Parts: sequence; C-alpha cells; structure tokens
Amino acid sequence: MTNEMQRTEIAVIGGGGAGFFAAITAAERNPRATVTIFEKSSRFLSKVRISGGGRCNVTHACFDPAELAGRFPRGSRELRGAFHRWQPRDTIRWFEERGVALKTEDDGRIFPVTDDSATVVDCFLEAAREAGVRLRTQTAIRGITIAPDGFWLRMQDDTVTRADRVFVAPGSLQSSLIGASLRDLGHTIEPLAPSLFSFHVSDGRIRGLQGISVSRARVRVLPKSGPREGPVLITHEGFSGPAILRLSAWEARRLQALDYRFDIALQWLADHTPESLRAELASRRKRSGDRKVKNTPMEGIPKRLWESLCRVSGIGESATWARLKSEQERALVTELTGARYSVRGKTMNKEEFVTCGGIRLKEVDFRSMESRIVPGLYFGGECLDIDGITGGFNFQSAWTTGRIAGEAMVSGGQRS
Repeated sequence: MTNEMQRTEIAVIGGGGAGFFAAITAAERNPRATVTIFEKSSRFLSKVRISGGGRCNVTHACFDPAELAGRFPRGSRELRGAFHRWQPRDTIRWFEERGVALKTEDDGRIFPVTDDSATVVDCFLEAAREAGVRLRTQTAIRGITIAPDGFWLRMQDDTVTRADRVFVAPGSLQSSLIGASLRDLGHTIEPLAPSLFSFHVSDGRIRGLQGISVSRARVRVLPKSGPREGPVLITHEGFSGPAILRLSAWEARRLQALDYRFDIALQWLADHTPESLRAELASRRKRSGDRKVKNTPMEGIPKRLWESLCRVSGIGESATWARLKSEQERALVTELTGARYSVRGKTMNKEEFVTCGGIRLKEVDFRSMESRIVPGLYFGGECLDIDGITGGFNFQSAWTTGRIAGEAMVSGGQRS
C-alpha cells in the first residue's frame, strides 16, 4: 500500500446500512485512511432501527447468488455477480465475529437472537469507532463538485470539505439534497416510485375481518401480471402481508402510473385451481353431505373469512354440502380462486419502506461500485435503481454494495 493511498480522504454521504458497511470496510482495510460519515439527520441507521418491527431483519437464508438476485425486481442482473463476492453467509459471519448472534426463522428471515435492532445499531457504531471512522450527524451534503485534487462537498450551511473519494448512500433520492448535483455530474436518475406497500380496499367481503390472515394465497394485478404468492393479511384499510408487498414491488412503476387505482385477482387458496376445488367440493358432498357448509371451512381459510365468503356466495346458514346449489358452488369457487377486488390507494409499510428508481445501473461498475462517469465517485444502497422484496433482501443489497465499495475505495491509486 502506497503512502498516497494511506492518506486517502473518504467521504461517506449517508449514515445508513450501506454507508456504515462501506465506511467500516474502508477504515479496517486501510487504518490510515480518513473516513467520515455525513448524516443529515440527528441519528444514524434510522431504517435499521425500525426494520422488522424493531427486531432488524438483517438478511435472508438464501445462499445461492442467482436465487438471491432473483428476489430483486430491479437490479437482479447486476447483483448476481456482486452476491458472488458478498452474500448472506458472509453477512452472518461478519456479525457473529463482532458478537452479534443471529437466528433463522422458518420463513428464512434472519434476526439477531436478541430480537432487538439496537443490537445491530450498537454493533455498527462500535465497529465504526474502533476502526476510526469519524461520525457526523446533522450534516447535510447538498452538492458535489469535481476539483483538480479530488472532490469538494458543499454542506447545507455552505461550508465545504474536501475528499479524494466519495461514497453516495443517502437512501432514496426522493428527498435527497444531492439529486440535482448528481445529475449535474452526468448521472441519470431513473424515475422514483414507492415499493413495498399495502393496498387500500373497501369491500364488504372483508369488512370487520382485520387481523385475519391466510398463509398461502396468490394475487395478481388485472388484467394481467405475474402472480405473487405468500401470506395475505386483512387490515383496517384493505390488504397487506408478504404476497401483497411482493406484488407492489414487482409492479411498482405500473401501479404508480395507474395512480394506485386498479383491480386485483385474489386466490385465497394458492394450491387450488377452479377444477381441483370443484373436485374437492364434490368429494365433500359425498363424505359430509349432511354437514353445514358454513361450519366446515376449507383447510387454510379462517372460519370468519369462510363465513363471509359463504354469505356473499349466497350460501345460507342452514345450507348443507348435499344441498349446495350449482350457482352457489360456482360463486364460492370464484371467491376462493379468483375474486376481484378494487384497490383505491396505498399505505406505505413503515418497517420496509423502499423506493424503486435511482442512479441508472449502467452508469455504475458493480465490480467496484464506482461511477463509470465520474472516477472516484461510488454508490451503494437504495440510491441505486435497485430494490428487493421484503424479507431482509434490501439490507443484504446494502451490505453487499457497501462492502464492495469500501474495498474498492482503498485498493487503488488516487483519482485521475
């Protein structure tokens, strides 16, 4: 390592997960580099603090880079190679080496054993301090200028500071002060749109059923979209749960263009087709003909939801399977395998708030996370046009891009 490299001044814009991972990596790799994190708010790692209901879903137990990259509606191709360099197995080891014990839940999400995001926040803060990272809060960067000897960063109060390399990781560029500056430097910002949100639905079929969930449902946007499977939760405002959040992620820009007014087809029983369900109902007529329909829900359908679907299908309180009319059966099959619901608005998921859009991926070299337009400028995390579904994938993207950038910023010579 050259003396010039050792004197490198590295500025990290954004005190979130990607920023801390990059800063810690760079400072540990080159202890003589000066690494400073600039955070515009009064607290670091705000999204880490609220993730997973305050438990912090640090990553997911998906260890195949190709499969892992497939969980990203945008950025999948670019992340595939990046995940070969730093993936969940590396993340797990990184935290455990620093005293954070982790656990894997049945759905693959990984949390600290403490079930407390403060464990992860404290780990980052301690690692940063031990590595000599300088931590500055309430320091907003509003401009980046290329200078003959590196970069000048202009603060919100018009003071400036110099850096040899700059890592940009402010989270979403939706409310970032440096978006205009990045455009001035030649970068393209892909259209920004919310991702991972719940659906507003006002419908008598689910009225009064808030809190009820179905563990394996399938949902798609009409007239056509790829279906998404998983749990669906009925809320005070409509529908949420992993299947809904996944659909919102994959269809983020389309739903924004529709002003969040669209229809969905909801299949409460993901494992059934209309044909297989009709066969199951015929079997029930033979096996349990004298039993009341409303008292014998299909497996996986909560009783109160079943009763509501029976009611809207015209099935009375006393109807038995043997006396189920053909039109009632058709209506019930439709309700269970492809009911249509109208969505009129959205609610952002506070724990997993993510924005799609950001720096155009073709303008970034994912081998180093360095700009292809401005040497010495690096990107990571949500400011890129990358977003994943819920389950710890967005944090893994932050750790991976931060790690790669942190290594690259201290591995080469001075910016030319």
